[in-house]
Amino acid sequence: MNFKIQKKMKNSLGRAGVLETIHGLIETPAFVAVGTKATVKSLNPEQIKDVGTQVVLGNTYHLYLQPGDEVVRDAGGIGKFMNWQGPTMTDSGGFQVFSLGVAYGKDISKITKITDPSLMIPERFDDSDAPRLAKIGQDGVSFKSHLDGSIHYITPEKSIQIQHNLGADIIFAFDECTSPVEDLKYQEEALARTHAWARRCLVEHHKLGSDQALFGIVQGGRDKNLRQKSSKVISSMNFDGFGIGGSFAKEDMSSAVKWVNEILPEEKPRHLLGIGEPEDLFMGIENGVDLFDCVLPTRLGRNGTIYTKHGKIIITNAKYRNDFEPIEKDCGCYTCQNYSHAYVAHLFHGKEMLAGTLASIHNLYFIVNLVKKIRQSILDDNFFEYKKGFLGTYLKKD
Repeated sequence: MNFKIQKKMKNSLGRAGVLETIHGLIETPAFVAVGTKATVKSLNPEQIKDVGTQVVLGNTYHLYLQPGDEVVRDAGGIGKFMNWQGPTMTDSGGFQVFSLGVAYGKDISKITKITDPSLMIPERFDDSDAPRLAKIGQDGVSFKSHLDGSIHYITPEKSIQIQHNLGADIIFAFDECTSPVEDLKYQEEALARTHAWARRCLVEHHKLGSDQALFGIVQGGRDKNLRQKSSKVISSMNFDGFGIGGSFAKEDMSSAVKWVNEILPEEKPRHLLGIGEPEDLFMGIENGVDLFDCVLPTRLGRNGTIYTKHGKIIITNAKYRNDFEPIEKDCGCYTCQNYSHAYVAHLFHGKEMLAGTLASIHNLYFIVNLVKKIRQSILDDNFFEYKKGFLGTYLKKD
């Protein structure tokens, strides 16, 4: 893997570059489509490519459980298995430490808006009787399969072994993703585990031998000192690039990303894990992020929420039943070129499978090409003008 910065922004950490992988080039900044189980939900590989997607990310935990990482290995790796010709990535399974652990069955998401002081009391979530499908130890994490209840123990070494079998171009070190509402003491303990696991991942990666690039993950929650400490520790290791992990408070996500990227080495790529709302893409790029992945374009699409430059719309609202205009007149996606609000709304009301496909095509096209336009604005030296114009319309309240 090679990374070359083509242009740096003035007065910010942003940059445009090119990331060279075994299966092709990625022009950065870039949005990575999430194909959790070796499929971007409701889309085939040709549709994924047609919207402009450059790279797809699979989920290590889910592919390990089904169909099994050895099956994917025997098929020739995740790209060949799913008939995707371009670059691929796999996460480490670390996010499932959060989603199946402290967040399981509770109202805690990757991005939490901290407005209620009671949310900052960890005891609110410290219910020992609450069901959890993941339990953390110093050596690794025990998972209870959400499919059949079987118990699995994933260590840093096991995560790397699975990802070598999956065969993606870029893989990630195993880490502990923490809740933004955890107290400082726990954040410190989790960070120490993440750093120890990172070292073990590197050792196992080199032991197995591979052309895959391995990214280390920076954690540290909302605390500036921990984020900066993690950036220094992880950047001192011989990783090919870096992921910025953890869950965030919406109010200070920008600060956390900046704290990290001011320290990480400039010459290596940076990936902001699990973030993809338009306003957050601008924020991340301005603060030096090169890659993003997020399930939102297809998740929202399957549920009838559609991105437009004037904000999100709910296609099942009554006003769209007789609207025969495309979702966006100037959109180049397959959906907008061929169908109307009324038709897509009809599909959702009729619970037709095509509904999620058409909405997801548009949403993925919207986000992928928004990042491409942001990249071009960097090359054209007008990022801040483009940001102001886009967000001024997108975030405007009626």
